[in-house]
Amino acid sequence: MTKRRSPHLRFGLFIALIAFLLDQFSKWVIITPLSLELKRVVTILPIFDLRWAENCGISLSMFASCTETTRWTLVAVTALVALAVAFWMTVEKAKGDVIALALIFGGALGNIVDRTRYGYVVDFADLHFGEFRPFMIFNVADACITIGVLLLVARALLLREKAPEADASTDKPAAE
Repeated sequence: MTKRRSPHLRFGLFIALIAFLLDQFSKWVIITPLSLELKRVVTILPIFDLRWAENCGISLSMFASCTETTRWTLVAVTALVALAVAFWMTVEKAKGDVIALALIFGGALGNIVDRTRYGYVVDFADLHFGEFRPFMIFNVADACITIGVLLLVARALLLREKAPEADASTDKPAAE
């Protein structure tokens, strides 16, 4: 049995491209025109600061050693996950799931480019409520990945497909 290509693949690739470009553009703005220095803070709103951080690891500072082995291992693992997500996107029929997968794919590509280019991922968004920081410093790619995963989970839990209705003609008892 062959799987057919998703009817929403083009749309999904467009969403992934937009996510990737927004991520890379936002990081360029932080590094180039704003020239935000490491650890310098620019307050945008009372609950949102720009704060450049070089993230050698992954979420919650796991694998944060800035070694070449860690760098290229994370590039390889992220690339494998991105390829799996891209494949899933090619066969997924539900448009909502394709959008979620596209956000994950675009975000993963953005972080792969950073890690390949700089040796770390550029993080800069600091959302906080006073001293309470519900998130680590993040970037657009991280936000896209998180939103994509949350959409997939929400859709899986809330939009369960109904079992196909049995054909009425097969429900009739056989004549004796």
